[in-house]
Amino acid sequence: MSVLDIALLGDIILDVPDPDHWLSGIASVTRAADVTIAHLEVPHTRRGVELAGDVPAPGADPDHLAALARAGVTAVSMAGNHIADCGAVGIADTVAELDRLGIAHAGAGGDLAAARRPAVMAVDGRRIVLLSFNCVGPEIAWATVDRAGSAYVRIAAIDGGPTRPQARLDAIDPASLVDMQTMIRAQTGPDTLVVVALHKGVTHSPATLAPYERPLAQAAIDAGADVVASHHAHIAQGIEFHRGRPIFHGLGNGVVVTHALSPSQDHPARREWAERRKTMFGFEPDPAYTLAPFHPDARNGLIGRLRWHSDGNVEAGFTPLWFEAPGRPILAKDAQGATVARYIDTVGQSVGLAPLDLGRMTHLNCIAV
Repeated sequence: MSVLDIALLGDIILDVPDPDHWLSGIASVTRAADVTIAHLEVPHTRRGVELAGDVPAPGADPDHLAALARAGVTAVSMAGNHIADCGAVGIADTVAELDRLGIAHAGAGGDLAAARRPAVMAVDGRRIVLLSFNCVGPEIAWATVDRAGSAYVRIAAIDGGPTRPQARLDAIDPASLVDMQTMIRAQTGPDTLVVVALHKGVTHSPATLAPYERPLAQAAIDAGADVVASHHAHIAQGIEFHRGRPIFHGLGNGVVVTHALSPSQDHPARREWAERRKTMFGFEPDPAYTLAPFHPDARNGLIGRLRWHSDGNVEAGFTPLWFEAPGRPILAKDAQGATVARYIDTVGQSVGLAPLDLGRMTHLNCIAV
């Protein structure tokens, strides 16, 4: 096999019944790829103690992880702001079920060493390495030498307070940056593709990159990463190339179907956040999207695509997605696909990224738009 096809998905939350249905609209791509990497946003557990200090997400049914395996998901990044929401038990249950299913994982564990451990996949005599970092907090969810949590890169808040998702995050902590780059360099080598997953960005905001995002992603490439795959914002952002390597600044939602963002629920913190975020970010969800009440522009999505040649060359492109009500992603083709692709290009250019060659990037893997 001279070329490996790799697919990159954004956030995954499957905490409603029938997970195979919600994945079915994109499964033809994720199954066909040699490797598919997604970001697992929430713990999958029936146990645990709710994490205090942020707006916690509920744990999803551990049985739903098997749907990811059936959809061809090979590996998941886990370093995000919700993975510790059910405590150490939630992380342990999630990791145990992923291991049972044979889904590789990186970014969270029982202590900092485990959270920093890369996922390594051997395919056709080559290695694909996944490293995963949480850049948005909350700090209570970060792993330490004796506490379960996620791997992280510390980004300072403008107000001098703790790193947390609702803060305005600005400057990269130099020591934390060195740690990230050291971990990346340790994985580079012949016949190795290094994927760095960054949970970063500003939620629910079209065409927005925080000041730290481009420098951090470029620093990962400078250290030897072959691709940066980003998520957290729940809305697609632009794509750039640095030293010829692709940076997906925001893959948006992969499959996010949940009642946790509904204003009609019993959990007071989640109910309050469902209302407050609309005011904070200036949007009103389409009422038809009951399981994905995000910014209306979040209906435009993408699957990142890579073709890794045996000589080390990496081609990058994307498959346009459309999210149909109440929140199911489907492949966006023909005129709809072209509209989504132009959206991805436009939001990138609006924050200073170079225009994309959409004809090449959307036909790279024979996807019609």
